[in-house]
Amino acid sequence: MSRPATVRIVEVGPRDGLQNEPGIVPLAAKVALIEGLADAGLKNIEAGSFVSPKWVPQMADTAEVLAALRPRPGVRYCVLTPNLKGLEAALAAGVEEVAVFGAASEAFSQKNINCSIEESLARFQPVVDLAREKGLLVRGYVSCVLGCPYQGEVPLAKVVEVAEKLMAMGCYEVSLGDTIGVGTPDKARAMADAVAGSIGLAHTAVHFHDTYGQGLANVLACLDLGVATVDASVAGLGGCPYAKGASGNLATEDLVYMLDGLGVETGVSLDLLAAAGRAISDVLGRAPTSRVARALAAKAAA
Repeated sequence: MSRPATVRIVEVGPRDGLQNEPGIVPLAAKVALIEGLADAGLKNIEAGSFVSPKWVPQMADTAEVLAALRPRPGVRYCVLTPNLKGLEAALAAGVEEVAVFGAASEAFSQKNINCSIEESLARFQPVVDLAREKGLLVRGYVSCVLGCPYQGEVPLAKVVEVAEKLMAMGCYEVSLGDTIGVGTPDKARAMADAVAGSIGLAHTAVHFHDTYGQGLANVLACLDLGVATVDASVAGLGGCPYAKGASGNLATEDLVYMLDGLGVETGVSLDLLAAAGRAISDVLGRAPTSRVARALAAKAAA
């Protein structure tokens, strides 16, 4: 299989990135970030989540964020909805897409949501059913696909099984997340190949963390399989909670720079993307973790 000519980037910074911030990011800054990302050409943006503010206070204003965004034809904002209450809030906000999360690690599932993988998936079924009944797209995520902070190795068969169940449940796509960023290219490729062989390449997306600096290499290994949907986070927003001081999500700027160099079309302006990353980084009081963003800033200052 050859590399795809076009890659669809799912921007996760406004949700997966900002929810890991220790403080609350102002509403206006969130809205400006998302608008900037859309201006840069990103068509799929995680805008927030409808979860209990007790557990994720950073996402408590998701409804207000969505209400402040101007409608853009062809741009889809996705929100995380782990339960029916969250889905009802998402429906009231008028979103077109929601997401549910599963884990490939039993230990991770028990530690994080206090139930087994099977129980967690059963909880999601009514959410997916109602979302689809209301005409919404549902995206599925699988965490810990290449390793778990609690149990270590994660069986590949379990990753495939959870992905299959999310598809059978009604998800249109499954994003495979290396939650702690321990994956290396051959392992990433084998994992994505096994899942794609079961649910199909068109339904397979990848989501790598850059904790050990392997994010881009892992993406490239999966591109060579034909995987054409990749998650990334502007400015590298979102640290890795299991590796103190380590970077987390793969930076969208780094991903776009690599894809541009490969001649792979993304529809994303690197300059506008980097500008959005710098703006939110200024709000957070730190430099982007993206190496490309830093290089562009240094070049502009020279």
